[in-house]
Amino acid sequence: MSEFIGDKPGPWDGEPRPLFLAPMSGVTDLPYRLLAKQCGADVTITEFTNSTALSREAAVSWRKMESHETEIPFIPQIFGGDAKDMATAAEMLAPSADLIDLNFGCPAPKVTKICAGAALMGEPDNLVSMVEGIVDAVDIPVTAKMRLGTGAKQHNAIEICQRLEEVGTQRLCVHGRTLKQRYSGEADWNYIKKVVDSVDVPVIANGDVVDSKSAAECLETTNAGGLMVGRGAIGRPSMFGEMKVGLGWMKEEDLPWVIANQENWFELDEIGKAFATRKWCWDKYIELSKQTTGIQGKWMQRHAVAFSKGLPGAKKVRGLMHVQPTPEDFAQSISDFLIGSI
Repeated sequence: MSEFIGDKPGPWDGEPRPLFLAPMSGVTDLPYRLLAKQCGADVTITEFTNSTALSREAAVSWRKMESHETEIPFIPQIFGGDAKDMATAAEMLAPSADLIDLNFGCPAPKVTKICAGAALMGEPDNLVSMVEGIVDAVDIPVTAKMRLGTGAKQHNAIEICQRLEEVGTQRLCVHGRTLKQRYSGEADWNYIKKVVDSVDVPVIANGDVVDSKSAAECLETTNAGGLMVGRGAIGRPSMFGEMKVGLGWMKEEDLPWVIANQENWFELDEIGKAFATRKWCWDKYIELSKQTTGIQGKWMQRHAVAFSKGLPGAKKVRGLMHVQPTPEDFAQSISDFLIGSI
């Protein structure tokens, strides 16, 4: 078993288990992944990327595969409907990756229309054959993420997970919804528990984990080997550290944004703490961008909206995008806004 995966754990008894930042298009760029790590995420994964584009050496797609020496493990995630392209992309990525993750969970129409992502769960034989070919093609661990099923008929994640284990997949992640549901309804943690019980490799639970309370409930229900957080971490990478504090896995005073504001942190009200937390995260994101990819205007604008969401005066942020002469000026204007009520 890979040093980055470990053995399947037993029933959860309150002990720490890894928290994963889910791969999200337009969100989990390299600086954001590094930021999430500093905020408490244990494992990060790249944006899911089209294997055909990678195999054709498309520059835009390969940009998503950038990593940094501090991103350990480095896990690129690929999707595709062509088994040969999937294997080729995996081979091209293997020399720089610690693991390869395969996406069979994305419900986006642009992905499913090429019978990729979650749509492949409707063709389990093709899915398993594809994974077997990738496992045989690379000498690093292969992991996979999926949903409960397509929603067109009975869930088949248990069957697929068992078959993937047989062909050498070393870790599985299950989002507790179907392709048909996309992001509606509640995640079915009870079914994820059945998946956990049906295989001998670690299974990561995904869906509706948004804070320490839901994290504890999910672990108690599923006994999963870890938790993956997606939408809840958009604009709030701090949730990983906050979740660990709530679960008793670390102390509040050890959070980096608390350390940065230690002189007055415990005198701040909830809004003040929100501003202070997000300012620390924003400034760190910009710092990490400068150290790695450089400041990318489009990425920065998306994150600026997400970081300010729900804060008093957040509507001002959209206006700031259009009046600053340079990306650096825009970055500073967001930092100034986030001084807020600190």
